Amino acid sequence: QVQLVESGGGLVQAGGSLRLSCAASGPSFSSRTMGWFRQAPGKEREFVASINRSGSSTDYLDSVKGRFTISRDNAKNTVYLQMNSLKPEDTAVYYCAARPINAGMGARGDLYSYWGQGTQVTVSS
Repeated sequence: QVQLVESGGGLVQAGGSLRLSCAASGPSFSSRTMGWFRQAPGKEREFVASINRSGSSTDYLDSVKGRFTISRDNAKNTVYLQMNSLKPEDTAVYYCAARPINAGMGARGDLYSYWGQGTQVTVSS
């Protein structure tokens, strides 16, 4: 069983930055593709970013490209989401998710087996 705990959310002004962290416990973190998703009030959950097992490949939602960076530290069992130049439309609950062992990259939520509880990000204008 994999447990994921997000941290780092908060309230920030437009143009500011936040770094989200997701600490994983359980087997084989380094063998799992990891992803970040978000859900704004009244909207569907959407893919934000994903990173492969080694960290050599990443994928992003078009609207966050150039502003957000996903990374991971397999020695610390942690995945990060650095968010710069934040906009009010980035306001959402952000979730960390893990794919099954040795599974590839993916942007669909149903491909991920484990989810964190979420952390709130609020960007004021």
